Amino acid sequence: MWHELFLIPFLTGLCLAILLPLVGSYLRLREEWLAALAYAHVAAAGALLALVAGVAPALGGVALAGLAGAGKRLFARRLSGGSSHALLLLGGWASAVLLAANHPLAERLGHALFDGQLYFSDAGQLWLVGLASLGALGILWRWSAPLLLNHLYPDFFRIRGLSIWPVEHGFDLLAALVLALATMSMGVMGAFALVFVPPWLAFRRGGSWRGGLAWAVGIGLLAYLVAFALALGLDQPFGPVLGLVLIVMGLVIA
Repeated sequence: MWHELFLIPFLTGLCLAILLPLVGSYLRLREEWLAALAYAHVAAAGALLALVAGVAPALGGVALAGLAGAGKRLFARRLSGGSSHALLLLGGWASAVLLAANHPLAERLGHALFDGQLYFSDAGQLWLVGLASLGALGILWRWSAPLLLNHLYPDFFRIRGLSIWPVEHGFDLLAALVLALATMSMGVMGAFALVFVPPWLAFRRGGSWRGGLAWAVGIGLLAYLVAFALALGLDQPFGPVLGLVLIVMGLVIA
């Protein structure tokens, strides 16, 4: 376990196991949890497109997901009921499947992205995820109060003549970038599982907002540790094992 071959992927996933449930809690608060799945699929499509174009896949995934997050509000104004998220999801999935089906290298990377092979993470990816996680945690801490106020008292900022759109647009971009980084490491469904299940359970058990965040992080960390040990011991892809562990925990806790 302490060999560099396994320690680097473990630490990479550990950072994401703390960050993703927190981001997922704010997405669930805003009833935008489907956006997480959409960003993950868009990131996968961007990574495959970059590979075909001869660019680093991680750069393509982060760039396309960031573009989707930055432009989401433009589509949301014209589409209601989460339709913009669903269209992003379908577009990302269709593009990723077509790219994987028509390019040998893209097919190999596509399997890794959708299977969730965390063990391919290297030292560069660990540094990127670690620094991004620290930055994202600081931004969430700073934006937590405005996000909560805007959800509970939507007229608060309008009455006081304050602008909330920088925080809203900034959070959309932050969520997209975090999901893109997680997709490059854990795969599409592995990242979505940590964004969706721990906050879902925390909203059922937490007695306060801070208590709910603690529940979400605790559940995410426990599921990650169990899944990593099982996947490593049984020589299985990490993403599906994580998904099954979270399902079992969800049934027990819920």
